[in-house]
Amino acid sequence: MGKVEGIRYGLIKPAIDAHTLGINSAAELLRNCNYDVIIADDSIAEAMNDYKYEIKRKAVVDWIKANDISRLGISYRLDQGDAVNMLGYLIEEIKKARLLKFQGGQIQYIFFGGLPGACDAIEKEFKGLVSTFLGGESARETLLKMGVPEYRIPGDIYEGSAYDDSLLEFGRKIIDSQDYLKYKPQDRSNYAEYGTGKDTVLKRIYSNTRDNFEPLMRAHVGPYSSALSRTESVNEFISWAKELAKSNFLDILSIGTSQLTQSSFGEDWGDKTNGGGVPVNSPEEYRMIWEASRPLLIRTYAGTKNIPQLAQMHEQTLNICWHALSFWWFNKLDERGPYDVYTNLKQHIETVKYIAKTNKPFEANVSHHFAFRGADDVTYIVSAYLAAKLAKKLGIQTFILQNMLNTPRFTWGIQDLAKSRALIKLISELEDNSFRVLLQPRAGLDYFKPDLYQARIQLAAVTALMDDIDPKNEKSPPIIHVVSYSEASHLATPEIINESIQITQYSLQKYRELRRQGKIADMGRNQDVAARETELYHSAKEVISAIETLVKNPYSAEGFYRIFAAGFLPVPYLWNETDEFRHAKNWRTKPVKGGVRVVDNNGKALKANQLIEIAKSNLADAEYNLKHRMTKNQLSVN
Repeated sequence: MGKVEGIRYGLIKPAIDAHTLGINSAAELLRNCNYDVIIADDSIAEAMNDYKYEIKRKAVVDWIKANDISRLGISYRLDQGDAVNMLGYLIEEIKKARLLKFQGGQIQYIFFGGLPGACDAIEKEFKGLVSTFLGGESARETLLKMGVPEYRIPGDIYEGSAYDDSLLEFGRKIIDSQDYLKYKPQDRSNYAEYGTGKDTVLKRIYSNTRDNFEPLMRAHVGPYSSALSRTESVNEFISWAKELAKSNFLDILSIGTSQLTQSSFGEDWGDKTNGGGVPVNSPEEYRMIWEASRPLLIRTYAGTKNIPQLAQMHEQTLNICWHALSFWWFNKLDERGPYDVYTNLKQHIETVKYIAKTNKPFEANVSHHFAFRGADDVTYIVSAYLAAKLAKKLGIQTFILQNMLNTPRFTWGIQDLAKSRALIKLISELEDNSFRVLLQPRAGLDYFKPDLYQARIQLAAVTALMDDIDPKNEKSPPIIHVVSYSEASHLATPEIINESIQITQYSLQKYRELRRQGKIADMGRNQDVAARETELYHSAKEVISAIETLVKNPYSAEGFYRIFAAGFLPVPYLWNETDEFRHAKNWRTKPVKGGVRVVDNNGKALKANQLIEIAKSNLADAEYNLKHRMTKNQLSVN
């Protein structure tokens, strides 16, 4: 079926909103249906930030006109009131320019994707003029709502997976029975160091290993309200920590600190925007959190500035149970920190060396950030392996392997199993007497539906998926990062976090019971999973071998820079620093049978050796960029 003539989609995300996965996923779905799609550049994204100024709104309208946009989509997953005002101002400017179809203009439809409250308010405010997306819609639902006729939707999008249906049916039975509410947490206090300053993740896992092993539960907790002062917000978190500690469902409290905590710790914040999250700003506040949360293990976000110093402070104040760093991310590349990529890599490597001295575990918060930016399944695996091997070379003895499932949201379960098994197989090859790997799976960031009943079902289903990664080993996974079922709707309170843990632990027990009884499919023998796992494993090995052969000093800040700048790790949805890292961005990926592959301009999947040859040809550019960056950084220091 040929290109659709006369229809062009234009998609805009304000620069202030770091959420890019939804808008890029929608764009790729539309392109698969042969529509032209243009995503607004940085200048238009910045103009949307300043929508209250007429000159900025006019810039957006001029962009719509110049690109002949007939169907306009806006994505904004932050403040509800801001979303309504932003859209209202823009629509008035569009009306003034007489661009709407009923005015004789070019715009047929306007779409908005955001949080449920914003969508509700927009539906009421604009009464049918704007179609809204809450999140959690299927690929088919998304396309139909965006005006794509049924006959243009590719068969692969309809096909789905019988396995996924079976997981959801399992989840539905769990939630409908309400039996999960009877789950009571294990008493883990069977060792002397429990809850003290000498407690560790490894002690808690190994002291509680038994026939009916229950994984440690980690949850991300980060209440914040703009109506409260900074101190009041911190005190609210402390009260939540006490409540979670008392209930005993949670093992690892992950503090969802604010952007300012990460980038400007200990400074005078003045009137800077907090950006959500717990606004901790002193070592004393971290000590108060540690005291309040006894006997929980505690961890928190790394800094995005003065990163080694903050890691030391987290050790001193929180006895942080493990550290997490993202190497290529949380910097200017994704607007999450002040450093350029090379500086960020140097600081992260310095920090990992410090972590190794503490003998604490290390988590590479890496691969899903590539997936957020359109990376294929092989890149997901390769990036995690590179991070793990670097960590081992720097002296880390315990590696926490975070594995985000359902990313992108349209991923089929059999693809997640294959990707997970290939990832674990590859990284496990690094294990020896001085290096161990602990798997920590989690649900995808945008997986859950806003409907809380459906979201509970999804949480039970993804728990079963986690267990099918290594179905013969009931001590795997040792840790689960529990994403609360309210993720797509509203902030998770202690009550919701505890219920999410009940769903997770009960679902895991029930699924294992059904497996022992032979009442579920043996996914350990599934041929589709095995074939895809083998393909992913060998492709990843091929890319890694090429990197280690072709890239100078690959396991270093300079090496990681060269690898990324040459394009060995494709990220087609990259928004920032796109000139310096044009070879990383200059790829196309697309969903294929529930997975993600790198494809050529005709949509045909590229083999690993083809990707390697292209990246190899870019190494000279990468070296030039690195030297230019090093010189620029040196001049700024002097």
